[in-house]
Amino acid sequence: MPRPLPRWLLVLIGLIIIVVVGSIVFFAVSVSKQTGVNATDGTAPNNALATARALIATAQANVTAPAATPTPTNATNKKTVFLILMENHNWSDIKNSPSAPYINKTLLPMASYAQQYFNPPGIHPSEPNYLWLEAGTNFGIYNDADPGANHQSTTQHLVTLLNKAHISWKSYQEGISSTVCPLTGNGVYAPKHNPMVFFDDVTNINDPNSSYCIAHVRPYTELATNLQQNTQASYNFITPNLCDDMHDTCAPLNDSVKQGDSWLAQNLPAILNSQAYKNGGIVFITWDEGEGGDGPIGMIVLSHDAKGGGYSNTIRYTHSSTLRTLEEIFGVTPLLGDAAHAADLRDLFKTFPYAAG
Repeated sequence: MPRPLPRWLLVLIGLIIIVVVGSIVFFAVSVSKQTGVNATDGTAPNNALATARALIATAQANVTAPAATPTPTNATNKKTVFLILMENHNWSDIKNSPSAPYINKTLLPMASYAQQYFNPPGIHPSEPNYLWLEAGTNFGIYNDADPGANHQSTTQHLVTLLNKAHISWKSYQEGISSTVCPLTGNGVYAPKHNPMVFFDDVTNINDPNSSYCIAHVRPYTELATNLQQNTQASYNFITPNLCDDMHDTCAPLNDSVKQGDSWLAQNLPAILNSQAYKNGGIVFITWDEGEGGDGPIGMIVLSHDAKGGGYSNTIRYTHSSTLRTLEEIFGVTPLLGDAAHAADLRDLFKTFPYAAG
């Protein structure tokens, strides 16, 4: 978009127009006085005067009216967000760990990351932290029970705000079927790591055959095809299975951190090489909770809009900060629960990708 002309130049142009128009008026009046008797009626000089006056009014308006300022726009208005949840490790377990070479040697040098990111104070175990990322509260839950026991009737949670705003979303879960709403555990899949299925408006009140749930909570294996076809959602919540998210120690590596690091090394390139990521996409990688306390835990941001280059800060963040940031990126309100009181993650970005308002 061309830059607006400076005000002083507009004023100068306006003054020149006024002088020129004034000369025309003077000439027109002089002519009308000399030739008035020759005119068949008074319309010719009157028309000249009217035209001149209109030109003067236009010139004055151009001088006195402030120059229009272009509305600021985002670098990219349509954002695609990927939020990947890992499990149960403090940042000190990850940073500089020989079990996490991909995170430390590949991701962090290109990313922005937080060094003082915590789960909400005293919120444990996993499930209430996942609920917090979706709704800004744990609803008084301090256990990992299935949705049958802990389902919520409120519509005040992120994916419903997105749906009402016609913003697409999906929860990609590793290890689930494509034909049912996954309300119970199955092998290395756990509902406690899938917050959307705890809300009645997503599951039609714990209905395993809910078409809305089945359409939005999908097997992780579908993401690769969606990325290739550029048909992924705008908001993509990703949970690896219990072996791949650093939760369990599993064969053959028998090292939970190395298992998660290897999963990221195998799966993240497909996202980073996708058109969705290249066209303003953002990847957030975080952990659900600290071990032996509230953290700090990891928060890694990958985006062309991020400061990157290994930038880190020591601003205190929680999951409320992530939720607030997601709401600001997509432009949905109200700010949910504790998100209304949290600092967002904008310091990790060089261009904060807020939604156009």
